[in-house]
Amino acid sequence: MFAAVDVHYLPGGGARAAAVLAADAAFCDLLADYTRQVAGVAPYQPGQFFRRELPPLHAVLDGLAGIRLLIVGGYADLDPGGRPGLGAHAHAEFGVPVIGVAKTAFRTATHAVPVVRGENSARPLYVTAAGLPRGQAADLVRHMAGRYRLPDALRRADALARGHPPQP
Repeated sequence: MFAAVDVHYLPGGGARAAAVLAADAAFCDLLADYTRQVAGVAPYQPGQFFRRELPPLHAVLDGLAGIRLLIVGGYADLDPGGRPGLGAHAHAEFGVPVIGVAKTAFRTATHAVPVVRGENSARPLYVTAAGLPRGQAADLVRHMAGRYRLPDALRRADALARGHPPQP
């Protein structure tokens, strides 16, 4: 089982996390969607984003057995030296390989693999990984279902986390 996740911070406090589960790494065969809300989250602190994201991710992923790969929005590591980002912390926390898919370039993440997806997109996604080679992670992201820049599974997780019904 493969999971794409996202977290949205609610205006009144707390967060909603979403997980989209699939039977395949390309997310062509979707199995289920899950959302969970948590009442309190840590305040944002530069360099400590994982402290804010991990509790909602635990809320939505705990109890789901058999996850072999996790895909998160953001970076697995933040520089070529391996300074851990959300993905590295999630890899350590959940014990599965994690692919980080970022929509914007991070100045120190010069090692991220740019992946151009989508019929009309010229802007790349920036792919990093923890627990598997970056090149393999980039190939997986390149071949994920969806015709847009952002793979459908990540778009779906984002919509669910925001409380919106996902678009087909």
